[in-house]
Amino acid sequence: MTRYITPLREGGSLPAIVEADDEFMYVLKFRGAGQGIKVLIAELIVGEIARALGFRVPEIVFATLDKAFGRTEPDEEIQDLLRASEGLNLALHYLSGAITFDPVVTTLDATLASQIVWLDSLVMNVDRTARNTNMLMWKKELWLIDHGAALYFHHSWNNWEEQAKRPFPQIKDHVLLPLATELEAVNAEFNTILSPGRIKAILSAIPDSWLTGVESPFETAEEHRQAYARLLETRLAHSETFVKGADHARKALI
Repeated sequence: MTRYITPLREGGSLPAIVEADDEFMYVLKFRGAGQGIKVLIAELIVGEIARALGFRVPEIVFATLDKAFGRTEPDEEIQDLLRASEGLNLALHYLSGAITFDPVVTTLDATLASQIVWLDSLVMNVDRTARNTNMLMWKKELWLIDHGAALYFHHSWNNWEEQAKRPFPQIKDHVLLPLATELEAVNAEFNTILSPGRIKAILSAIPDSWLTGVESPFETAEEHRQAYARLLETRLAHSETFVKGADHARKALI
């Protein structure tokens, strides 16, 4: 990263628009913010799962911050954040001119709505509500963003094996749930795409340094990575459970 442009203060973790040495602009997510590296891991895993399933997701890149970055920034809160984020961070290509998806203005078909609801049920994404859709319209196409709140129980890994087999109750608040009438068909299609090999390839992109240290309950990076693999494979093996849960929640809205 070569230039700090402006903070995105609507984000709780205070991400920023920055310019990189490739002269493109990115939305930078900081390792020193709020929930720390776990948010970056969720952003990476879920963003690449979404891409594998055919959704439009901004390009995800790694971004290294050195001590000189943002030195002229006058805001003390931002300076503290930058100091706490020296090293490897995550950034997403900035979609200049994109507007927030508004379900009142743009109506999605049942298949696309069902696909997004299925994805968010799989990864337990609590952050795709009417209040905060985390979807953008860019060049008349729908893009998915901001997946740092997904996989939420990886912050502690308490009882994760059992939780992975359960429905996702927060899906009742999903902004697209009323339109998601094709979940069974989507489930059959998406299960064939997310093979163990595909999941392994996605997880291999997580830097080892993010999977070790005081935040990790696992002894090695590989053990931590394998926990994510087992979590996702368990969710997929029990996908009928979260699909039925989502469909029940949708019918309760009618």
